[in-house]
Amino acid sequence: MDFYADPPGTRLEDGARWVSALGGSSANIAAAICRQGGQAALVTCVSNDPVGTWVTNQLAGYGVDTAHVRRVGGEARNSLAVVDTNKADTQAVIYRNNAADFQLNARDIAAVDFAGFGAVVGAGTVLASEPSRGATLLAFKRAQAAHVPIVLDIDYRPYSWPDSRTAADTYAQAAAASDVIVGNDDEFGVLAASYDGGLDAARALAEQGKIVVYKMGHRGAITLQGDDEHRTGIFKVDALKPTGAGDAFMGTFLASLAAGHTLRDAVKRGSAAAAIVVTRVGCAPAMPTPDELDSFIAGHPGMSLPEE
Repeated sequence: MDFYADPPGTRLEDGARWVSALGGSSANIAAAICRQGGQAALVTCVSNDPVGTWVTNQLAGYGVDTAHVRRVGGEARNSLAVVDTNKADTQAVIYRNNAADFQLNARDIAAVDFAGFGAVVGAGTVLASEPSRGATLLAFKRAQAAHVPIVLDIDYRPYSWPDSRTAADTYAQAAAASDVIVGNDDEFGVLAASYDGGLDAARALAEQGKIVVYKMGHRGAITLQGDDEHRTGIFKVDALKPTGAGDAFMGTFLASLAAGHTLRDAVKRGSAAAAIVVTRVGCAPAMPTPDELDSFIAGHPGMSLPEE
């Protein structure tokens, strides 16, 4: 659950009015896929309280299948992000005390028929703790057995991990099982246990036959597949805030691949969605529809690379 200080531009500490929105990387990606006309089901846990009910209702409102969303009691709570919307220095306070999604377990995974899905997408957030780490790796194993493609969104959040070495080891294990890996340069640096080695790690994964998207913020992205490396820029916009771009990219990129677009075009469409989302308040509610995406691309001068 995200709370945004309203109106946009209000500093977090000055907020007197707040707007709620569905949040969390996995939920945002699922919402983006559904907004693009795709289908998505979320396998997770929510708190057994009104906030958990609100989140589940929000997911359903976006068209996300919630059949595998389990309620958990006790002290588990849904995460909360309290954010302001400022272009230059967006502030965010994240509450993940006793996070409900970390309670995902092997029984939750055993209840899923992976053969019934076109892909399994794992967001790296739930790899940070047990039992959700083991459950996610089990999901990857079961997807492999069902010959279902696996997509890894590295999604490194340092405050969730005990240390960077554990993160590097876990990401390496997850990446080895994955067919498509998406992350930014910092995240690949964590995976490589060396920031300077991030791009080399991405290239090594591509040489193993994986599709890798190495994002570099305002410097664009490098898409790697085998020996092929394709550099793309960004769609320049007057951003309102920086948040949500990565989730918009991932959801739209995957929906575009599923709809039959080429890899290069899927990257382009994902980049366009990211540009749209940073001009709007929120993450999930900011995800574009296909018509909005096509109109934006048609009316934009195009992707640009920064001068080196």
